[in-house]
Amino acid sequence: MTDATVERPWMRFWRGESRIARFAGYPGSRGRVRLRTLSNLRWLAIAGQSAALFVVRFGLDYRLPIVKCAIAIALSILLNVALVVRYPATHRLTNREATFYLGYDVLQLAALLYLTGGIQNPFALMFLAPVVIAAATLNLGNTLILAGIALASVSVISVAHYPLPWSNNEQLILPELYQGGIWVSLVLGIGFTSIYAWRIASEGARMQAGLAATQLALARENRLAALGALATAAAHELGTPLGTIAIVARELERALPPTSAEAEDVRLLRAEAERCRGILTRLARPEESVLSGTDRLPLGAVLDEIANEYRGGDVEIRIEMEAVVPPEPKVWRVPEVQHGLGNFIANAADFAQSLVRVRAQWNASELRLWVEDDGPGFAPEILERIGEPYVTSRPGTYALGETELGPSDAFVGQQGMGLGFFIAKTLIEQTGGSVRALNLEAGGARVAIRWPRGTIDGEKPPARESTV
Repeated sequence: MTDATVERPWMRFWRGESRIARFAGYPGSRGRVRLRTLSNLRWLAIAGQSAALFVVRFGLDYRLPIVKCAIAIALSILLNVALVVRYPATHRLTNREATFYLGYDVLQLAALLYLTGGIQNPFALMFLAPVVIAAATLNLGNTLILAGIALASVSVISVAHYPLPWSNNEQLILPELYQGGIWVSLVLGIGFTSIYAWRIASEGARMQAGLAATQLALARENRLAALGALATAAAHELGTPLGTIAIVARELERALPPTSAEAEDVRLLRAEAERCRGILTRLARPEESVLSGTDRLPLGAVLDEIANEYRGGDVEIRIEMEAVVPPEPKVWRVPEVQHGLGNFIANAADFAQSLVRVRAQWNASELRLWVEDDGPGFAPEILERIGEPYVTSRPGTYALGETELGPSDAFVGQQGMGLGFFIAKTLIEQTGGSVRALNLEAGGARVAIRWPRGTIDGEKPPARESTV
């Protein structure tokens, strides 16, 4: 049993267009950075650089190549103006474009520091800013490119630079060992912050995509439930007029000669009316309609109802009830419970050799379920990350790599993306439950689920918690 996605009708929402990728804002052909954002940050940098030059030159009367520094700042101003003229404010940059513009910012900063003392200048710390922005918004490859440019710039200006601006009668000479320490701190700072920021952004983006998938799945189930309720209401509303049509047709059939052409038409009309009534009657049966989540059943009946969908193969699905405190609880048939448990059972059936056991136990304080199988168990490399989106060990299927923020292409044909376990776990947690996965000592896997009493078996349907 693994956390791989199980192909079920309710989870086919990711076939076709990549709606999750668009919802979560993943970088595909377009990145996640707006041109206005980078332009505003560059304007802020221009203002800060200009103020620093003005204070140092005219406030402190330190000599520096003011003309060359002004040219470097003017180039940034021209770039911002050109981008404003060329693109609309809402233009989203591709990863390549964002890397180019951030790379320019690094080189422009390096040029200013080269003219004002190199890494001896306290503002050398500003090298971190473009790299952190890249790590938080771009993919790993472009982040490494920016970090490489920043590291190369730091190394160059550490050995070749203009003197640090200082008083005319004094000269600041820093020991070479101290300058080496500054270089090491900048290199380590750029490397650490870029990796750390990228990892945090990556985890956040992947989680956002998984939660978006859960929202889509739950929204689809709610629409199906509403459709089922509508069908039931329509069946009751249409039953009366169809009954009237059938009665009138029967009276006409009796009044007409049996051999007349009109009698044959009346018999056909009555037969079709009876057929419509039969269809509406089947729609109106609660046990055959879409689950609406407005009724309760004993826990064993709900588990048996869920397991029936996955029976019929070579694997036996066994329901075991272990009452500690009778009577048997009645639980609400809400979509979260139905499809969360259904996914765990289907997952176990896919990897079991011959048996899946669904054990239920309850007492006065909590209700517990265990879904166990006799398969190979969870892969050791994913056991600690089980329940995260895009984590799967199903062989021959697709899942995101460590360097991918999220799906950039359509999901057509990509089965086993590791979203199934995540969606099921999130749905269960929305009803107040908790999920834990582990391997059995004797072999096989176990998913343990726990609810406090009164959450899914209370007098009112469980309140949806804001996990999504």
